[in-house]
Amino acid sequence: MKYQDEYMKIYEDFKVNSKFFQAIGNETRQGILLFLIASGEKGARVNEITENAHLSRPAVSHHLNVLKEAGIIHCRPEGTSHYYYISIQQHLPHLYKLNKDVGAFLKEYYKDDADALARFEEMGISLG
Repeated sequence: MKYQDEYMKIYEDFKVNSKFFQAIGNETRQGILLFLIASGEKGARVNEITENAHLSRPAVSHHLNVLKEAGIIHCRPEGTSHYYYISIQQHLPHLYKLNKDVGAFLKEYYKDDADALARFEEMGISLG
């Protein structure tokens, strides 16, 4: 199979990132993440997230648990309150590797197509 090495690298990258992608693939969780981003470094309490998401508290708790299990958010207790905030630093090297491996594949795949390579550059996508 042509491109077998590149395919296997990308396949392994997806396996490493699968929990991350599953967690962010849900539209409700995307909304929660956007709210947490807008909340800044301090984060937000469950009640604030529930109010913003227009969901029941158990539904929000479920989505927060999925995001926590994927390592995308963390919870910080402050007195009787718990603040949820985004923390994806541990995912960045894996996401970078996936991006790099897809770029290497595309560069090899389109190596004889200068127009396609130019279109990537026009979109601001450097294939290395």
